Amino acid sequence: MAEVFILLGGNVGDKHEIFTETRKMIGDCIGKSTKLSSIYDTEPWGFESEPFWNQVLVIETMLLPFEILNLTQAIETKMGRVRSSGYYESRPMDIDLLFYDDLILNTPRLTLPHPKIAERRFVLEPLNEIAPLKHHSVTGYTISEMLRMCNDHLRVEKNDQK
Repeated sequence: MAEVFILLGGNVGDKHEIFTETRKMIGDCIGKSTKLSSIYDTEPWGFESEPFWNQVLVIETMLLPFEILNLTQAIETKMGRVRSSGYYESRPMDIDLLFYDDLILNTPRLTLPHPKIAERRFVLEPLNEIAPLKHHSVTGYTISEMLRMCNDHLRVEKNDQK
């Protein structure tokens, strides 16, 4: 059984409904959630738009990384995501694989751990809530250490939704 950390993010549509349905689909086709962070209201990173919701899930799964990637991309599409520009943009749902156990993988389609974890407070805050002592398999830093060193100062605040 693999332990997978997944980030959910979105800022278009009924976020409560979209997040609820996304978590259900992940549970149905990828694996059981063992931990869920709070939902965070976050400023968009890399472009101007409405605020996002972000949440980290820890999933137990028998699936391999590329199987998970294929399924998460299918879920994003089902939830209304359209990949158009290749740049950062508003979307109903974005699902990022952050960690797959301690696997280090670098391919054109998937890099694990996710290469931008340390740069993004909207990833680190929910990660720190549920796994502050988890070590990054490339840098060796814990999530809490990475959060203290993070230079991203965009707004990230807990939301009382879950």
